[in-house]
Amino acid sequence: MNPTAETFNSKYIIGISFISALGGYLFGFDFAVISGALPFLREQFMLNAWWEGFLTGSLALGCIVGCLVAGKLADKYGRRPGLMLAAFIFAVSSIGIALSSGLTYFVIMRFAAGIGVGMASMLCPMYIAEISPAKVRGRNVAINQLTVVIGILITNLVNYFLADTGPDAWRWMFGLGVVPSVVFLVGVIWLPESPRWLLKDGQHDKAKIVLDKIGSPAFVETTLTAINKSLAGNQKQSYKAVFEKSVRPAVLVGVTLAVFQQFCGINVVFNYTSTIFESVGASLDRQLFETVTIGVVNLVFTLFAMWQVDKLGRRPLMLFGSLGLSVVYIILAFMLQNHYPAGMVSIFVLLAISMYAISLAPVTWVLISEIFPNHIRGVASSVAIVALWGAYFILVLTFPTLAKVLGTYGPFYLYAAICFLGFLFVKFKVKETKGQTLEELEDNLIRH
Repeated sequence: MNPTAETFNSKYIIGISFISALGGYLFGFDFAVISGALPFLREQFMLNAWWEGFLTGSLALGCIVGCLVAGKLADKYGRRPGLMLAAFIFAVSSIGIALSSGLTYFVIMRFAAGIGVGMASMLCPMYIAEISPAKVRGRNVAINQLTVVIGILITNLVNYFLADTGPDAWRWMFGLGVVPSVVFLVGVIWLPESPRWLLKDGQHDKAKIVLDKIGSPAFVETTLTAINKSLAGNQKQSYKAVFEKSVRPAVLVGVTLAVFQQFCGINVVFNYTSTIFESVGASLDRQLFETVTIGVVNLVFTLFAMWQVDKLGRRPLMLFGSLGLSVVYIILAFMLQNHYPAGMVSIFVLLAISMYAISLAPVTWVLISEIFPNHIRGVASSVAIVALWGAYFILVLTFPTLAKVLGTYGPFYLYAAICFLGFLFVKFKVKETKGQTLEELEDNLIRH
């Protein structure tokens, strides 16, 4: 064996990536649980269109706070403490939602859950990117998206089987969120701290110990040199540093992709499945069954994305997904407008989910986790993901009202146009990042 060759401890890397990515499961859980619970919550709290949107979107408002807190926390105290706090907040809020006695208390608790989800949604991909060698970074960060979709699928299955347990089924749907929260919290205890953060914090010996577990001596030496070079004389961690001229292009790309991932409209399908299928006459049982099929398709095509993201690259997947969604949405809108049977509508809903699952869903998170320089990755990631959750809030808040005014089909014509604009943005503004170390990407950013 060549002593100068870079080799990696793949089992160890994948193991800690999966543990960290359990935070994605929490994201998937709270993302999906509202879809199954909404038919019960409408009756429980007598929701009109505006309150239905606000109740759904209140999670995103908490996510924004969580991202802002996590960015500073991650840069000051490390990635692990932030992950542990996210798990604890989520566990407490899950119990709080289940015990809600009124709409105001429910929204407050869902906002609190959003803080935990927001922290996890920012820290998990960033942590995985920082402990992963360049050759497998895309696949490993996509593990986070895999746990998100597993969370969505399992939650939809649980919702489906709980639906017949009575009007308080929604309490069990939300309360069960405490289980993955505790599992995640216990798992994080065993994670090492990010070596890039340790070096930034001056803990060189600890960083070397972590890197020794990840790869060969050649990998450790190369990585230490590259990280120290990228951090030399560059210790700013404030939000002001995010908007400096040298990093502004990366921030613009990150924020735009984050907003596009939400305004593409797919999360309307995830969160308002019951509303969409109710508009074509589907029964409650059929509505909840559709959430399960969506979860299955989402999982299958996420696995495909993990397989291809480091082979095909980021750009080809994003271009295919954005243009494909634009076409599928136009067909779906036409079908909803003309009251096609639920079975026909289901085919194109699932086609849209598959397009999203192999492109915008995982690849956006991969790009956000890798395009920012080491010294501001925490705060820059939080800015991009705050934009993502802000866009999500606007999306889910407006859909019930838009559907009431324009018909359920109307918003999908708008989302089709947004997807086409997103395709143009990716084509002209997003560069390929596969196979490059985080430090090489930073050097390229500085040169350009």
